Amino acid sequence: MDLHAKERKLSVSCIRAQQDWELGMYQDEVAASQGIRIRRRPPTGPPLHYVGPFEFRLQNEGNTPRNILEEIVWHKEKEVFRLKEKQDLVVLRKALQNASETRDFVGALKAAHERTGLPGLIAEVKKASPSRGILREDFDPVEIAQAYEKGGAACLSVLTDEKYFKGSFDNLEAIRRAGVKCPLLCKEFIVDAWQIYYARVKGADAILLIAAVLPDLDIRYMIKICKMLGLAALVEVHDEREMDRVLGIEGVELIGINNRNLETFEVDISNTKKLLLGERGQLIRQKDIIVVGESGLFTPDDIAYVQEAGVKAVLVGESIVKQSDPGKGIAGLFGKDISL
Repeated sequence: MDLHAKERKLSVSCIRAQQDWELGMYQDEVAASQGIRIRRRPPTGPPLHYVGPFEFRLQNEGNTPRNILEEIVWHKEKEVFRLKEKQDLVVLRKALQNASETRDFVGALKAAHERTGLPGLIAEVKKASPSRGILREDFDPVEIAQAYEKGGAACLSVLTDEKYFKGSFDNLEAIRRAGVKCPLLCKEFIVDAWQIYYARVKGADAILLIAAVLPDLDIRYMIKICKMLGLAALVEVHDEREMDRVLGIEGVELIGINNRNLETFEVDISNTKKLLLGERGQLIRQKDIIVVGESGLFTPDDIAYVQEAGVKAVLVGESIVKQSDPGKGIAGLFGKDISL
């Protein structure tokens, strides 16, 4: 490639980066009007000065993440931008022609709840987290997934974020190919519809949408894509305002209440009860929405507490993945063997 061609390629890349940033700024304005505090991109924008192969940008408050969730989202935006350049949506849609059928994620949770009288378990295949570090050194995702299934898990959640959770889409794909029958949730930080198609190609049966990151229009649009692709969407909320926003969106079947504040990482399981009191709880029952309790669940008492509050499913990772036998960890979590 000659010098002029390199300069043209760099110029096109710069223009795309600028356009992408401008779109992100508009999204942030819309998000802010809905009470979303997480910024999708640095407000000061991408590097504007290019000299040969080098970029220059000063570090300041405008381009420094204010919390770990914002840092993850900023990194994810860049990561997805690079991946889309390598594999565009046209290629993914063609790959879907050879993808296996999705499994009924919502149905599996309902069946488990009816069978055991306890919340259906979404067991998380998770090696690490930003708050806890490495959770399990001898991490074999397929082996852990098989132990979860044997122990009575209704569904599995597979972390696919590499930088912050040491996960990967290879893990998701490997579990699917190993013959595990549990429906699989792709636990990823979704910021672009492209990721939904990618997750479907890699074997996901459901994806996670985080209300703290995505404005209402994005959630509506992504839920429609999920229905078109046969995927379930678990929409995660953290507070009353997010819950009210999500309850106003048609087509929501699963709401996850995360007891972990994703800005401070503090955990309080009473958050679940608080968000299911009064009219919100009534509306959830009217719409037949399954509520999933997330984070801070370690004992049978914790499970009983959130079940009494109104959840019919729980998503648990740390308290069982750290056990030498994850299957026995499930029995310890519920206070009984739920595999029977």
